Amino acid sequence: MSLSVKELLEDKGIKPREEHLEILEYRWEGIKVLRGNLENANIDDVNISLRNIPGGDHVE
Repeated sequence: MSLSVKELLEDKGIKPREEHLEILEYRWEGIKVLRGNLENANIDDVNISLRNIPGGDHVE
């Protein structure tokens, strides 16, 4: 059984307003679709990383 967005947030101590729950549910469903089925994905194909280079935010 999967928990609803409301239950997940309340478990973390967050009490969303009722008017926000519909938006949150819609966005969560979209995220789940984008994630697809990653359980069988090749880790080399889906593994990414970000690097922070101090002072590297300029363009030469």
